[in-house]
Amino acid sequence: MSLLVLVWLVSYSAGSLGTHTEIKRVAEEKVTLPCHHQLGFPEKDTLDIEWLLTDNEGNQKVVITYSSRHVYNNLTEEQKGRVAFASNFLAGDASLQIEPLKPSDEGRYTCKVKNSGRYVWSHVILKVLVRPSKPTCELEGELTEGSDLTLQCESASGTKPIVYIWQRVREKEGEDEHLPPKSRIDYNHPGRVLLQNLTMSSSGLYQCTAGNEAGKESCVVRVTVQYVQSIGMIAGAVTGMVAGAVLIFFLVWLLIRRKDKERYEEEERPNEIREDAEAPKARLVKPSSSSSGSRSSRSGSSSTRSTANSASRSQRTLSTEAAPPPGLASHAYSIVGTEVRGSEPKKGHPATLTKAETMPSMIPSQSRAFQTV
Repeated sequence: MSLLVLVWLVSYSAGSLGTHTEIKRVAEEKVTLPCHHQLGFPEKDTLDIEWLLTDNEGNQKVVITYSSRHVYNNLTEEQKGRVAFASNFLAGDASLQIEPLKPSDEGRYTCKVKNSGRYVWSHVILKVLVRPSKPTCELEGELTEGSDLTLQCESASGTKPIVYIWQRVREKEGEDEHLPPKSRIDYNHPGRVLLQNLTMSSSGLYQCTAGNEAGKESCVVRVTVQYVQSIGMIAGAVTGMVAGAVLIFFLVWLLIRRKDKERYEEEERPNEIREDAEAPKARLVKPSSSSSGSRSSRSGSSSTRSTANSASRSQRTLSTEAAPPPGLASHAYSIVGTEVRGSEPKKGHPATLTKAETMPSMIPSQSRAFQTV
């Protein structure tokens, strides 16, 4: 009997050791860490309550305290405004409430209650779970018949371990939700699935679900398998379109070049006509005095031929000019005939000049202008 009393006294004076409790909560939710005592009834003025947190790195800090009838809950910058006593701590419920939870709140919490040399404490291990972030679905490989395709899915954040599950999405009645028969999961990378030897039946919508204790997130990707012939036809069509565009461009270039050439020839043609229309300059030859004397002594037949030739040349020259007055025709025609022949009579004997001047009266008026002196 005395032994039982002794044990009761020791436990009453020394306090009681609370049990270790483990609690898991999802981030952004609310959690209440339990702590109960019976030390506040005898003397409330001497009651002290303290919550301590030891994080995963071994650092310890005070979360909230009650001392000298005052509550202090802004002791840490990380938990400022998010921690409070959940109930009436003076009546025996010193539970701690945290809202909203953050991953940094994870750790080992210790509740200490002291009053008049008596104390009690309890331990709570809090685990904050983070939901997987929305995964990213990707395709690696060729979407052609007979080739291999890899489906890849990964979440950037979330509490480990994260489980990945690939399945097909049923779009029509009767479609199978399972992966194609020739599919292989990469256990070294749980988010990767290899689809081997693709067929047309492999086309469809595939969904990846990433989940852990906190929740699930998913993404979808569409697989469209194409015929090899279809790809060849598309490539041929593209090549034909490119070749046609090049041919059209070449024809337009030739047409523009031809028009430029015709415009250039039209601009150059008037210049060529003006150059061709210019009459050649006559070569002037000064006859000697002896030749003029011999011409006057030649027979009538040679003089007539010479006069006819000179007349034809002078008539071509005078065809572009206006006809002179009748009184000056004989003198003008004599001058033109002289210029065409290209001779300038030298000063000779007066008798010779008189004879030359008197001879036109013996020649008819039509041939007098073509007489050669």
